[in-house]
Amino acid sequence: MSTVRSASHAGSWYTDNAKELNKQLGDWLAAAGPRITNSGRVRAIISPHAGYSYSGSTAAYAFKQIVPEEVGRIFLLGPSHVVYLNGCALSTCSRYKTPLRDLIVDQAVNEELHETGLFDMMDFRKEEAEHSLEMQLPFIAKVMERQPADSYTIVPILVGSLSSIRQLSYGKVLAQYFADPRNLFVISSDFCHWGNRFHYSPFDHCTGTPIHEQIAKLDQQVDSF
Repeated sequence: MSTVRSASHAGSWYTDNAKELNKQLGDWLAAAGPRITNSGRVRAIISPHAGYSYSGSTAAYAFKQIVPEEVGRIFLLGPSHVVYLNGCALSTCSRYKTPLRDLIVDQAVNEELHETGLFDMMDFRKEEAEHSLEMQLPFIAKVMERQPADSYTIVPILVGSLSSIRQLSYGKVLAQYFADPRNLFVISSDFCHWGNRFHYSPFDHCTGTPIHEQIAKLDQQVDSF
């Protein structure tokens, strides 16, 4: 029996009105400007997973780079907020709903990954409660809208706590799929929890130094490691 994951955050984190959502996504993608054409084939993007009122316009810059005709399978990796995971987990669903269209979960690849012994299976209730994967789905549906719904699949992977050794283990497994140029990897990220609420305010407005210069200084410090 197939199980369909509902668009559980539609109506709160983003609109559940298909016409309105389609227009929002289209406007954000249009505002992102032309696709970068000199970067070669896009194999992976990273995108935020906050509510669309906060992150939609930013996520559009990443999704704008996708060439739909080049994509046959989308690996979707997102961090687990709802449940502690000591590793990674796969979907138990056959489809993920969005207000625009359903996305088909790749059952064959799911089975291959599960057979490695590295992946758990998500609890359905926790899977529906998690937002990090869902917030990428409407963008995927929009970008791929001219492609037949059964011409591509998704592989949702929930990512938990990983030791360095386990990171290498998962990396080796997923590298086999990354070698296929028709596989696209979409990485869902918190990016940065910023401000007093999160006890993180790295830039000092009182120094008189523009924030972009403070960011550049931090980047240089990272490069020195």
